[in-house]
Amino acid sequence: MTTAQSFTRHDITFPSGDSTCAGWLYLPTGVTSPPVVILGHGLGAVREMRLDAFAERFAQAGIAAVAFTYRHFGDSGGHPRQLLSIKRQLADWDAAIAYVTARTDVDRTRIAVWGSSFGGGHAITVASRHPELRAAVAQCPFTDGLASALALGPAASLKVLPVVARDLAARGRGKPPVMVPIAAAPGTPALMNAPDALPGYQALQPPGTAFRNEVAARVIPTILAYRPGRAARKIAMPVLFCVSDTDSVTPPAQTLRYARTAPKGEIKRYDAGHFDFYTGETFEELVRDQIEFLTRQLTPAAAASAP
Repeated sequence: MTTAQSFTRHDITFPSGDSTCAGWLYLPTGVTSPPVVILGHGLGAVREMRLDAFAERFAQAGIAAVAFTYRHFGDSGGHPRQLLSIKRQLADWDAAIAYVTARTDVDRTRIAVWGSSFGGGHAITVASRHPELRAAVAQCPFTDGLASALALGPAASLKVLPVVARDLAARGRGKPPVMVPIAAAPGTPALMNAPDALPGYQALQPPGTAFRNEVAARVIPTILAYRPGRAARKIAMPVLFCVSDTDSVTPPAQTLRYARTAPKGEIKRYDAGHFDFYTGETFEELVRDQIEFLTRQLTPAAAASAP
C-alpha cells in the first residue's frame, strides 16, 4: 500500500475575461514538477462544495491540483452575481489551463481536467478543444440539455418559463437579474427538483458557508441547448466517464451513449445517486478509480524520462 503524501494548499487567483477566478492550488510535498489536474464544479456550485476533498486525495497521490470557482459565484469576481453563462464558464476553464501552463512548479506537459455534473459536461467540451491535455475525467457528467429537461418532466420545465421571461425582460431594461433556485423540492420551479436534489445539494455545503441557491433564470434556454456529450467523439486523449446508474439529474442512458463514442474512453459505473458521488463509500470508490486512472495517464512517457 502506498503511503499518502503530504501537501500544501495555496490560495490563488487568475485572470479570466473581464475579471478573475479564485481557487486553490494543491502541491504534493517533495515532488518535483508534478503533473496537475484542474477541477471545476457543477450548476452554480463553488469549490468549497467537496472539490477540496477530491483535490486533497489527488495531491496525496502525488498529483498537483487546481480547484477553482467560476466567475460570478463564490469569492470569484464578475458582475452581476449568480450569472451562469456557459460561454463564460468555458472561458474560465481555458483561463485555468493558461494559468497552470504558465507555472514553473508543475509539469505543464502533464495536465488533466476533472469536472463533475455540469462541470463534467464542460470537461468533455474542454478536452475536445485542447488536444495538448493528457487526460480528462467526467464525473456524473451533464451531457445533454434536452435529455435532462425530459428527466425533469415537461410540466416542471414549463413552470420556469415565466421566470425566464421576466429575467430576459430585466436584462433588456438593465435591471438586476430575476433568479430561479438551483435546487428545490419536487414540483417547485428550479434547475433541479428531483427528490434527492435539494438535500443532496445542501449536504455539499460546509457548515458556516454562505451559499446562494439561485442563478439568473436567463441561463435556462442555453442549458436546454447545451449538448456537450456530442464532443466526446472528438476527444483525442484518454477520458474516464464515472456514471451513476440511478442518476436523477443527468440521465445515465444518454451519458453512456455519448461516452461510448470517445475514441479512448473508459467507463466506470456506480450503483449510487448523483449526489452520493461526493461523500461516503461512493466517494471513496470514485476517488480510488480516478487516482488509478490519472496516475496511469499522467506518468511520464519512457522517452520523455530518458536522459
